[in-house]
Amino acid sequence: MNKKPKHVAIIMDGNGRWAKKQGKNRFIGHQKGAKVVKDIVEEATKNEINFLTLFAFSTDNWSRPKDEINLLMKLLVGSLKKEFNRIFDNNIRLCSVGNLNTLPDIVKEELLFVIEKTKTNTGMVLTLALNYGGKEEIIDAIKAISNKVKNSIISPEKVDESTIIEHLYTRNLPPVDLLIRTSGEERISNFLLWHIAYAELYFTKTLWPDFKKKDLREALLNYSKRERRFGKTSEQLIT
Repeated sequence: MNKKPKHVAIIMDGNGRWAKKQGKNRFIGHQKGAKVVKDIVEEATKNEINFLTLFAFSTDNWSRPKDEINLLMKLLVGSLKKEFNRIFDNNIRLCSVGNLNTLPDIVKEELLFVIEKTKTNTGMVLTLALNYGGKEEIIDAIKAISNKVKNSIISPEKVDESTIIEHLYTRNLPPVDLLIRTSGEERISNFLLWHIAYAELYFTKTLWPDFKKKDLREALLNYSKRERRFGKTSEQLIT
């Protein structure tokens, strides 16, 4: 590949449908999906991806059955505990974006523990989007900026793109270069709305539990063949 994305984001979709095809409970699909995360993080590290952001739990997911939500939270805590040494030993820095205030205390505690322990790691930044919604992120940013304008901390004339970025959950992340969505659905589902403004989109029919290292490599190869113009013409890029 002659060019690689700096920031890859993934909408990990299809756990429930995978389980249904297997004649199993939805949670079995989530368990299988959690195991896939380990392999994909490993492959992303191998391919020198600087930032990997995973859509783990959206603000809309609270509408799911309570039992499924509780099991998902337990799975998240268990995965953080189980994978902590691997994350730390591979120099990965864990981060999170989203509103953590409404997450169960046990989830917040484990998540913040791993974030704190890995904050000085210098390798790939692995970000989990938890209780995250792109619209909510932008609304919160507007509220924060409006409050500062009201209190004369910021003048309206000074509000620009950088001002908005500074107030986003994702302010410490670079723009997304490649957005991958599994399961055949071709939509972005309120994910990283600001940061995917110029992202290359890659959709695959593969359900997340079946998504393998070779599938990530295929997505990266596809990206390497694309021409990113950012509003310019092909001729301008050449010159």
